[in-house]
Amino acid sequence: MLLSHGGEPSRTAAPVARWTVEQVLALAPDDASRKAGSKLGSAGPWSGGGCDGSGAVWGLCKGSGSKPYRTVVDVTGPAYKCSCPSRKFPCKHALGLLLVWASDGAALPGGDAPDWAGEWLTGRRARAAGKTGAAGEGAPGGGAASGPADPEAARRRAERRAERITGGAQELEERLADLLRGGLAAAGQAGYGFWEETAARMVDAQAPGLAARVRELGSVPGSGQGWPARLLEECALLHLLDSAWLGIDRLPEPLAATVRTRVGLTTHAEGPPVRDHWLVLAQYDTPDGRIVARRVWLHGRRTGRTALLLSFGAAGRSPALALPVGVTIDAEITPHPGAGQLRAELGEQFGTPSPVGTPPPGGTAADAIGAYGRALRDDPWLDSWPVTLGEVIPVPSGDGWQLVDAAGGAALPVAPAALSRPGLWKLVALSGGAPVTVFGECGHRGFDPLAAWSTDVEAGTGNGTGTWTGNGAGADTGADTGPGTGGAGGTEGLGADHADATSGTVPLI
Repeated sequence: MLLSHGGEPSRTAAPVARWTVEQVLALAPDDASRKAGSKLGSAGPWSGGGCDGSGAVWGLCKGSGSKPYRTVVDVTGPAYKCSCPSRKFPCKHALGLLLVWASDGAALPGGDAPDWAGEWLTGRRARAAGKTGAAGEGAPGGGAASGPADPEAARRRAERRAERITGGAQELEERLADLLRGGLAAAGQAGYGFWEETAARMVDAQAPGLAARVRELGSVPGSGQGWPARLLEECALLHLLDSAWLGIDRLPEPLAATVRTRVGLTTHAEGPPVRDHWLVLAQYDTPDGRIVARRVWLHGRRTGRTALLLSFGAAGRSPALALPVGVTIDAEITPHPGAGQLRAELGEQFGTPSPVGTPPPGGTAADAIGAYGRALRDDPWLDSWPVTLGEVIPVPSGDGWQLVDAAGGAALPVAPAALSRPGLWKLVALSGGAPVTVFGECGHRGFDPLAAWSTDVEAGTGNGTGTWTGNGAGADTGADTGPGTGGAGGTEGLGADHADATSGTVPLI
């Protein structure tokens, strides 16, 4: 099994603090891995294990063969290596080893890594140090010089692609006009084939963003009662995006950058890097066609910024970036262009991650709705916006749930997608009827809770509005972050792990 290589922080003399069980489980790529790793989370299957102050954890796990599996983890990445044939990152052995390390310090005594683990650790850290050094050469300001070898050829390619996208947008406008002239009721009879064929035309036009939105339209007629209104809304947003692209020369640059991103053009991080202590708020994977997209939310303790890190994995492979939910990293990030400026890339990390962090400043339900409304002015195609709710109580409401302000009584409905996830019951158990702080995504479908803190966690310091402004940033990274993991905390052992969970961030997805 190959491993993930996390960005290599600078080494410090301070030992790496142990993670909580919740933070380990949040790294699991799926429920099956989480359950299998939990079965290996005791000292019984392990031998020859140990750890050191630099963040290395190693051990031998008894398997079905004659030789035990060799597993080593560098928690400062995090990064993993195991001799098992699994294609998941981390595999169940890496998860089990981390669970032993998190819950039973005596089972993994301190010491020097054996040769088989030390060779990988030394090589990994040398490669990461080399990349960090290379990133500091070339461009002014310490960044590596980047850009196409032949700018003129790149410009011609960009012009040809823009022409194809324009042709695709014009064709899409004609198809939308035909749909509306024929009546939305006919869309329910056309079947999915019509939408798939239209999406294929947008792929031919090199506009994957338009293709994705067309495919979403195909699922609306089967979405239940009231689907014609939802289809009309989505068609209007798609028409707005087409019109924005066809008139992009007349748009202000921040909005034009957003439009280019929405139709599917790649953007790159730019601007000066921003260094802060970033709390990892949430991490989760979503299917995006034949690839998997991973979203990682960060909050800067000093700047109050909220940043979104995106990474992608091919079919059957986990995305590269993996950060344990609830840890705080001292790192640089650089923003992507765009009206919302939430998209970011992770750059150089400093020191070792801290396993604790205070939540972002929380607001009311009205603050969350206002923040989403302001964000829509800059990006009308936003499905949701990151917000933190302070002092709210989860309360059942009809067939669903809502988060009610403990003081004012205003409420936000929990999004339908969250109602079937185990994280909702973790939130209810954490609250127990008392107020909690909750981070999530607020949109037109409701509030999707992603992380929570009990009221005994000290409120974080900041500007009090960082969560709402969304002036996030990210960084172009020379860090070595290999195949990573999907984040989703399970419900196993909720009562046993509750004490650890309430001491910090409780992942809800």
